Amino acid sequence: MPGVAVALLAAGSSLSFGQAPGQKAPWVTVAPIPVLSVTQGQQGSVNLQFRVAPGFHINSNTPKSQFLIPTTLKMDPPTDIAIGRVSYPNGKDMSFPFAADEPLNVYTGDFAVELAVHPLHTVVPGKYAMHGQLKYQACDNAACYPPRTVPVDFQVQVLKAPRKGGHNPPQSPHAHP
Repeated sequence: MPGVAVALLAAGSSLSFGQAPGQKAPWVTVAPIPVLSVTQGQQGSVNLQFRVAPGFHINSNTPKSQFLIPTTLKMDPPTDIAIGRVSYPNGKDMSFPFAADEPLNVYTGDFAVELAVHPLHTVVPGKYAMHGQLKYQACDNAACYPPRTVPVDFQVQVLKAPRKGGHNPPQSPHAHP
């Protein structure tokens, strides 16, 4: 009887994500992303938190075969905000019935991607919308499905850089009576 309860619980959690193969619900979701505050000309970073639905896995950013579609983050930043290094976590080597002889490097459950954001010194201070997408291919224990994307949107608050220099030019002793 406990096995039936576990199976029902697993089915219920799978259904709450809407992950039946015929449905269009995402297999990967992104957690809300807080506003990133960063000063003009400096670099900041944001950790993007993703969740792979129970019962599924996605290829890591560095799958072991050239025929597998890697998980990739692509951002389309506004002018004067550069995207720096994108750091993906290491995947986990796992074997599946459809490829028992060849372990796959995958992400399951929760994983994070770190993204460096660099507002140039020329950007006007203010709040900017960042838009992008995570491309992935989801699989379960029996099959892989066509690649999908999940939108990745967040705000960057660019703060004014402190003034440089700060010293007054020398004054003539004759300037004051």
